[in-house]
Amino acid sequence: MALLIRNGEIVTADSRYTADIWCEGETITRIGKDLPVVPGATVVDAAGCHVFPGFIDPHVHIYLPFMGTFSKDTWDTGSRAALAGGTTTLIEMVCPGRSQGTLEGLDIWSSKAEGRSACDYSFHMGVTRFDDGTAEELRQVVRRGVSSFKIFLAYKGAFGIDDTELYRTLKLAKELGVVVAAHCENETLVAERSRELLAAGLTGPGQHHESRPPLVEAEGVHHLMTFAEMTGAATYIVHLSCREALEKAVAARQRGVKVGIETLIQYLLLDKSYAERPDFEGAKYVMSPPLRDLRNQEVLWAGLRDGLIQTVATDHAPFDFVSQKSMGREDFTRIPNGIPSLEDRVNLLYTHGVRRGRLDMNTFVDVASTRAAKQFGLFPRKGTIQPGADADLVVFDPAYRGTISAATQQMNVDYSAFEGWQLEGRARVVTVRGEVAARDGRFVGTPGRGRFLRRDPDHF
Repeated sequence: MALLIRNGEIVTADSRYTADIWCEGETITRIGKDLPVVPGATVVDAAGCHVFPGFIDPHVHIYLPFMGTFSKDTWDTGSRAALAGGTTTLIEMVCPGRSQGTLEGLDIWSSKAEGRSACDYSFHMGVTRFDDGTAEELRQVVRRGVSSFKIFLAYKGAFGIDDTELYRTLKLAKELGVVVAAHCENETLVAERSRELLAAGLTGPGQHHESRPPLVEAEGVHHLMTFAEMTGAATYIVHLSCREALEKAVAARQRGVKVGIETLIQYLLLDKSYAERPDFEGAKYVMSPPLRDLRNQEVLWAGLRDGLIQTVATDHAPFDFVSQKSMGREDFTRIPNGIPSLEDRVNLLYTHGVRRGRLDMNTFVDVASTRAAKQFGLFPRKGTIQPGADADLVVFDPAYRGTISAATQQMNVDYSAFEGWQLEGRARVVTVRGEVAARDGRFVGTPGRGRFLRRDPDHF
């Protein structure tokens, strides 16, 4: 299988130039001007287009049991949607319940992806309890090529861990050289505030924010940072949403705590008024942490520009509005959390970041691809364009104009959180290890071709 991409403007996290890219044996083998066309090779004319490294979403939920139901995407539909939107690598959160074993959880999540994913993938191993057998199981997880853990300081009684479990998880992570990704909210404050709101008859989707305001997230970040400082563990704060939480994380980093920070495309573009829409429409936008006041958006954009925030992910969690979100019609705490956004992240970030002058092109690539590859042990195999890297490439047409709609999306869910939003730019051609996998927003690749990516520890 040979591929030649000609005449495109190559853009990486630290360079920008025009050249051809020759790919063979699933990797990039040569970059230069006017490379010859070899008979039998697939040729893509990228004139007038940017050529980006394949984008990486470091935080998705494809298979997710949650609040008595299951997310709607499968690895077949989810990976197709990712590729249609220019994302070639996914890192999924393995989230076993507290009654499940660690290895049992990894086996279940792996079985859902293997042979079904069209894009390459890896996992963060959720640690939802820490008992006498957990340490050895986590050592086996790392030996199997999963070099990051995920913990929840929220969802009391479900995924959440207590402080003893938190300390032991971080201590083991430090020993093994792995990163601990963390959902940071104070679970006690959430539980108590939710109880008070419901007792007062305040049951609508908009009350979800009031049950976990910014200080609750900030306290969760502060709590994690204290434990990280005590143990020396490397941490990664997922889905940071507000100024108060960012300040706590940056202050810890300045003290020497090893902490990466992720925000989500929805926090950059949506605000809490969406979750307050009437007639239960706000349920479409219920997630944790919740959408925040509009003032936080510029804080997050500035954090990306200044390097305080390293990555933009989705926390993709697709639940149907009609049949699943409606479970919480009389009680906001029963609304399945999350929105579908995996297909739209790159196009929206380009439109509202690059086109609006909020991000330069190199920063765009860095926060949507390169930084995640470096953070999670995939660089330089992923996240860049250079000889030896996997031939994951996105030929991106900046002249494209279009509209997001649930009627045309690849995601297997009955609504779009960005219905009617205009796009200024879209992936024209997307390749995974040298094979064309998507054209013009539609999957055209080989189902099930995606590979599990083993990752070694000690990469922070």
